[in-house]
Amino acid sequence: MAKGDRAAFEELYRRTSPWLAVRLRRRCADEQIVAEVMQETYLAVWRAADAFAGSAAGGSAVGWVWTIAARRLVDAFRRRAHHAQPPPAAALRPVAPAAEEEALAADVGSDVGDALRCLAPELRQVLQAMVLDGLSVRETAVLLALPEGTVKTRARRARIAMREALS
Repeated sequence: MAKGDRAAFEELYRRTSPWLAVRLRRRCADEQIVAEVMQETYLAVWRAADAFAGSAAGGSAVGWVWTIAARRLVDAFRRRAHHAQPPPAAALRPVAPAAEEEALAADVGSDVGDALRCLAPELRQVLQAMVLDGLSVRETAVLLALPEGTVKTRARRARIAMREALS
């Protein structure tokens, strides 16, 4: 794909787009935003394919695609907020346990998995955005439509709850 191979791009799209659409829909119920983010993501992937460090740097293409998509979703929420049209209440869905959370819980052991499952949903949302998705406090605040201070407080509460559950 880095050399402009359209077939390689089509294969990456075929393999990742269904999964990516599901992940985006879990974070945003607005299909127009999801479609826009999908388009922007794959355009960015095509344009920056030669910059992807790949397995030499220990990263995966799927992780790279998700990082781009998550940032584009945050950008979409920022644009919407900038135009004084906050997302409708239905636009942000509560985050139910995702496949990656289940896999993480299975991989890290039953104690950590149990601790993750026992977290309050609002704490789990913040952990998912910041730890699993690698978003900053500011990006998490935009994504979850929360003040940055609330995100920091929830992240701290989540760490304390995890520490107590594991001790």
